[in-house]
Amino acid sequence: MGNGLARKGKKVLLIDLDPQGDLTTSLGYKNQDKMEITIKNIMEKVIQEKPISKNEGILQNAEGVNLMPANIELEALDISLVKYINKENILKQYIDNVKEDYDYILIDCRPSLGLLTINALATADSVIIPVQAQYLPLKGMTQLIQTIDKTRVQINPRLKIDGILLTIADMKTNLAKTTIETLRNSYGSRIKIYNTVIPMGVKAAESTIEGKSIYAYDKKSKPAVAYENFTEEVLKNSEKTRDRTTQCR
Repeated sequence: MGNGLARKGKKVLLIDLDPQGDLTTSLGYKNQDKMEITIKNIMEKVIQEKPISKNEGILQNAEGVNLMPANIELEALDISLVKYINKENILKQYIDNVKEDYDYILIDCRPSLGLLTINALATADSVIIPVQAQYLPLKGMTQLIQTIDKTRVQINPRLKIDGILLTIADMKTNLAKTTIETLRNSYGSRIKIYNTVIPMGVKAAESTIEGKSIYAYDKKSKPAVAYENFTEEVLKNSEKTRDRTTQCR
């Protein structure tokens, strides 16, 4: 989505908050384990109350997005965060320092509910939940929504769920159709489910291996068209939210 927003002229910062560094790799950075500065180093500086320059560690991607990368060293930080005071707001302190420079800051989290994910929820305005249409993790969804609700009450009252995005969908199979139907029945009355469904596609997998966005790799492919439509949905939703906020003031 970050590349899609950048294509619309938005200033975008991507933060890889997954120790596996899949986002970093997908943007063409193959040797992230050798990077001197990652989000782990930045968060450690926040903990140590050391100064951080606005552009420190940020990589400028050729396709117009900026990236704060991650690597496996972030795993150790996730484990050690528990011992720090104000441990849920470490990432927020960094983002508060850079957010004025961007229209959108997107945080990529791993599918777990550790302290790194809590840090992301503590600083986010909203959450988009990607769900693979190959299976239905209802239990995991329930736990995630409960965690979001708890974070909203205890830490971040402005946090909301923007919607659920269905991905890797093979609409020729009954499994994908059943997954989508069950999601709509279980959550559709409470949570927006985006109209766009990201289809399964070889081109999407190939673009990740090549370290390019799907737009740069094959902008006419079905996944590229779907992501373009999804970006439009996100932008329209943002405009509606801003309009409602303006009316309430």
